[in-house]
Amino acid sequence: MGLAEEIKQKAFQLGFDLAGITDASPLDNDQFKSLTDWLAFGCAGRMDYMRDNLDKRTNPVKFLKSARSIICLGLNYNPPPPDPSLRARHSRAKQSQPDDALTGTVANYARYEDYHLFIKQQLRKLTNFIASIASTGFRFKICVDSAPLAERTLAARAGLGFIGKNRMLINPQLGPQIFLAEIVTSLKLPPDEPIKDACPGCNKCLTACPTGALTPDGHLDANKCISYLTIEYKDQFPPDLAKKIGARLFGCDECVLACPHHAAAPVCKNKQFKFYNDRAKLNLNEILKMSEDDFEARFPDSPFTRLGLDRLKRNAKTCLANITG
Repeated sequence: MGLAEEIKQKAFQLGFDLAGITDASPLDNDQFKSLTDWLAFGCAGRMDYMRDNLDKRTNPVKFLKSARSIICLGLNYNPPPPDPSLRARHSRAKQSQPDDALTGTVANYARYEDYHLFIKQQLRKLTNFIASIASTGFRFKICVDSAPLAERTLAARAGLGFIGKNRMLINPQLGPQIFLAEIVTSLKLPPDEPIKDACPGCNKCLTACPTGALTPDGHLDANKCISYLTIEYKDQFPPDLAKKIGARLFGCDECVLACPHHAAAPVCKNKQFKFYNDRAKLNLNEILKMSEDDFEARFPDSPFTRLGLDRLKRNAKTCLANITG
């Protein structure tokens, strides 16, 4: 077994569902133009960090000077079905609490512990393993989401999936609910082949988007995206978009759930990755009554901490207004 295969096997042992390798070459001209056009048209909204370090984002060698290969990894986060006992308890609580129906929905990824911290721990275990078996000097940088890398493009190049019209990386077997991570390394490893785009002719994600944020030409206008608005956007929502948020308290999964590849996707099999079955829907009135201490106690290891209590309450007020009319 070669070094690349040993690395992949170890990645699977650590709970990753996908592992592939690409070289450290820059984005091609079409990919570079697509990204720079997207930024120039203002589609990134107020995510100024997307404009920072553009050289690193489009050229891995600018990220790590000695980079020769990128190990791309994926973790399926498709949640398990609702716990029947939890559903029964919810039903009993609903009978005793009239306002229990006033709940806001939470994006599937936020029903887990903070994936940044969890995946970084697993990546460190993997880099320790690689260092123990590599016969030459092993230099690397680990990346999980916040690093300036075009991770979906790199993952597609490494054969983990293809970028769909919902702008998510889609694996034909696992669907579109995949956390991505990378190890940019000085090791020279054989690259994997990309897989074929498997959504020509399908526009289900475009029609499912509540705000029309997804465009037929393959762009995502973050200014209209409910995930962006409820998580990244720091001001009060524009009135026309506030109404379209509906009861979505944190994020939006509509374009993901509409994807045909999602229908047969398996649930997350990584038992180390902590999942909270009671976070699919949250009581909006309880959120509005929360103190900072309550918030920290309720969501100590959650993506909710990125949002903060003030913006979570802003979201809850919007959801309540939409539900009650």
